[in-house]
Amino acid sequence: MSTRTKGTGSYVLSGNLVNGGSVISCPHGGRVVPASAPSSGVRIDGHPVPTAEDVFTVSGCRHTVGGVPVPCTTVRWTPDRNGVLVDGRAVLLESTSALCFSAALVPQGPPVVAASARGVSSR
Repeated sequence: MSTRTKGTGSYVLSGNLVNGGSVISCPHGGRVVPASAPSSGVRIDGHPVPTAEDVFTVSGCRHTVGGVPVPCTTVRWTPDRNGVLVDGRAVLLESTSALCFSAALVPQGPPVVAASARGVSSR
C-alpha cells in the first residue's frame, strides 16, 4: 500500500504493482501481455513495470457469442487520477480498473491480475 499526499488532502492507494512477472488474463482465459517492452525504467525483481500508456494485447481468448469466435484482443487501463506515477505516467496496480476489448472494440469484461513480485529498483 502506498500513500500520496496532494495539497491538503491525503489519498491511500492500495494494491501491488503489476510487472513483467504478473500473470494477467482476459475473463475467458486468454493471456494478456504488453505489446512491446514497457516504457518505464523501473523494475520489480528484474521485471519492467508497465504504465497505463503501454499497449497490452490478448492471445488465446476462446470467447464466443452464438458459436461465433469473438476473442478479446486488447486491454485498456483506466488508472486512478491520483495514482502512483513513474516518469509522469500512471503505473498499474492489481486494483487498477481495466477492460478487455474485442477487435471491434466491444468491451468483454475486466482482466484478471494474479501474483505480483515485490522488490523495487531502478535502471
